[in-house]
This record gives sequence, structure tokens and C-alpha cells, in this order.
Amino acid sequence: MSAVPDGKKLVRSPSGLRMVPENGAFNSPFSLDEPQWVPDKECPRCMQCDTKFDFIRRKHHCRRCGRCFCDKCCSKKVVLPRMCFVDPVRQCAECSLVSQKEMEFYDKQLKVLLGGGTFVVTLGMTEKSETMTCRLSNNHRYLFLDGETHFEVELSRISSMQILTDGTSPGENDIHTYTSLLDSQYLSEGGTSRASGMLLHYKPMGSQDAQQLRMEAADDKKVASLWLAAMHKAAKLLYEARDQ
Repeated sequence: MSAVPDGKKLVRSPSGLRMVPENGAFNSPFSLDEPQWVPDKECPRCMQCDTKFDFIRRKHHCRRCGRCFCDKCCSKKVVLPRMCFVDPVRQCAECSLVSQKEMEFYDKQLKVLLGGGTFVVTLGMTEKSETMTCRLSNNHRYLFLDGETHFEVELSRISSMQILTDGTSPGENDIHTYTSLLDSQYLSEGGTSRASGMLLHYKPMGSQDAQQLRMEAADDKKVASLWLAAMHKAAKLLYEARDQ
């Protein structure tokens, strides 16, 4: 399935030019759909400062949330890769801050995920483990695991993720669920805890039964820890995209 060509096409929407997959079924799991714009007739005033629109004060729509603002409240043009825009697009103050924070993921963490890390991998409940390199595929849709064998995990089929950390307290390992990590600093670079492993539950293609995958940092623990921290940030975007 991961061998499907990732052809792209340029499309024009009311919000701007977008470079999207030719087949919409192969969108990046991090991507967001364009919002429906609030109809002009439903927004006589700026939805931020309440300024009344007239011939001089024109209304503008935020490309990320679709709400209606005056030029002062929606003047920033910020890159928005999650919606595949080619150029920076107009966003309100609140959305532009979110988009700017997400750029750290695209500029830094995504490159770490594509580069990969080395882990001791245990599939299912067996005691047999294998040292494998795990990396994100170029289309962002799969985790590739390569060692003596090769298999893939489709990100959209991951049902839960847990991060194993060390350093929380001497001699202890602490497992945090994804939800408990949403606003935490556990995995921040230079923080008190370093990610040391990951536990995934996912449904293999063609199966409705969940499979367990356990990954623990191998020899180069620093690289593995950075990869896991990047995966933690990726999880936030994945869950956000699912919930939209």
C-alpha cells in the first residue's frame, strides 16, 4: 500500500493555491481540511474587535478558521502547510500563532522522523525482539520498520500511543498515556525526563484486531529519544486532524 505513487496537483481555492495529492485518499494524516467561510451576510462586524464593516473597512476571512475579521485583526500572512497552501495566507491573530508554532514541527521534528531512529522492537505479546530502524515515510502516512525483516504501520490505523520515559525519579520508568502528555513538558529537549520507548496499538491492514508494538531505544539513545519526542509532537497533530 505504501508503494502507491504520490502524485501532486495544483488547485486553486478561494483561499489560495494549494499543492495536494492527486488522489485525496492519500492526504498526509497531519493535514487539515479548508474551513467553510462564515457567509458575508452573517458577519456585519469584525468577529474580534466588533468594528462595523463598510465601504472603507472591508472584511477578510481567516484561511485557517474561516471566521470574518477586519484588516487590522487579520493582517498577518503565515505559512500553513497543514492545508497545503503554496504561499503564506491571511490568518487571524489566534490562528497565526498556532500556525507559527506548528512550523517548528515541519522545520525540525518532521526531519527527525524522516531520518529515523534505532529501536529494539517487540511485536505482539511474544518475547522475541529485533533491532530495527524506524522512520516516517516520505508521504507521512506510514512508519517503516527495517531490520532482518520489514513491516509497516499506517499512522491512521494507530488507536493508542504511550510514551515510556526515564529520569522522572531515580530508578523508575514512568509510562504516560498520550492524553496526559498533551500539555506536558516531559519530552521537551533538555527536560527532566527523556523518552526511552513507545507502546503502540494499531490495526493491521485487513484486520479489525488490535496489534501491540513495543519499541525501546537501542544503542544510540539520544537519537532515539529525539525521534520519540518528535513522534509525540506528531501525535498531537494526528489526533487534532482526526477530531476536526
